[in-house]
Amino acid sequence: MVKPNSAAVRGTVPATGQGAAGPEGDTVRSDLWVSVELRSRGGLELDVESRVDSYYGDSIREQLHSILGKSSVEHARVEMRDQGALPYVIAARVEAALLRAGVSTDSASLTAGTASRPDGSAKDRLRRSRLYLPGNEPRYFPNAGLHGADGIIFDLEDSVHPDHKDAARLLVRNALCALDFGDSERMVRINPWPLGHEDLKAVVPQLPDLILIPKVESAEQVQQIDAAISEILDSGKGDRPLWLMPILESALGVERAFDIARSSNRVAALTLGLEDYAADLGVSKSASGDESLYARSRVVNAARAAGLQAIDSVYGQVDDVEGLRLWCERSRQLGFSGMGCLHPRQIEVIHRGYSPTAAEIDKALRIVAAFEEARAEGRSVVSLGSKMIDPPVIKQAQRVVDLARDLGLIESQGAD
Repeated sequence: MVKPNSAAVRGTVPATGQGAAGPEGDTVRSDLWVSVELRSRGGLELDVESRVDSYYGDSIREQLHSILGKSSVEHARVEMRDQGALPYVIAARVEAALLRAGVSTDSASLTAGTASRPDGSAKDRLRRSRLYLPGNEPRYFPNAGLHGADGIIFDLEDSVHPDHKDAARLLVRNALCALDFGDSERMVRINPWPLGHEDLKAVVPQLPDLILIPKVESAEQVQQIDAAISEILDSGKGDRPLWLMPILESALGVERAFDIARSSNRVAALTLGLEDYAADLGVSKSASGDESLYARSRVVNAARAAGLQAIDSVYGQVDDVEGLRLWCERSRQLGFSGMGCLHPRQIEVIHRGYSPTAAEIDKALRIVAAFEEARAEGRSVVSLGSKMIDPPVIKQAQRVVDLARDLGLIESQGAD
């Protein structure tokens, strides 16, 4: 990574400075490498190579001129090696190179794309699956919504090398603006504070639906994020919901789960990072999850007590379908509503695992029907056959019916 010129001041362009961004090599796809060398004279010298030059070469050069002009760069040598990057990627990579060269850019004018922005997601929406996307790998972005995950997570933390955090947040910012992810909730996992503040400043104006906060150990951490989001959002966007999902990754964080759950009205769910949690305990993470049973149970209890969703961690063995199925079965039984996934092939298994079975739906419908019949007849006692039905059983049956309707497994008007 080329170190930025720290002497740059907004509104000025240093006479000299150099910065580069993006990956190099023939194996790169849907991305590019770009280098900007600022000069004191000589105008603009562009050296652009693109694997799609015959189709889009003129457009790429026109975009490059536009970015340099908006950044007040009049004298520079720019080298670009493009491997089929989309315009929003080009804009992000060039801006990163300019920032590293010491040019203070106007991010608002360089953000590429005009994707429609939804009104926001419901606090209690379905979150069975959330698919992680490495924040510095644009090749995974355009088709992410086609996999059908309930949520798409742009990860700016663990999957991004420390030297590329600045470039990744620009890339994610542009993707949120430029791409349509269908019905998937748009999530961003930021870095721990204070680097997370820079992430928020980049992505919050593009109105993601939810921010995941890593390594949370106190209510104050969540409140700090909440305050920063409120400060970044202008008055015209302040009413749009933007939810938080704290990730508990240590013994201390787990012990404070309930306080964290109640720390902000923006908190919609709690989840765990089991790799870090196991390391904090000084044990190895196992396929059975025995070492995290206490933590997972406590997080479920804290989330439910606060009226929130409990979302499980990821299952790391992406090729172990049977292991994932069993994990989902145990996870749902513990009270989790969903979990993370590392590969699209896990989504279908996870959705089945967190959906009620046909037998569960049939039983729940019969219980709810018996309750409705008793209420219509003015009876206080509900029975199904010869068995008395207690109120908690009725409540759980109604939850199963409601979930089945949300999933389209039964007609929304109910069934006999």
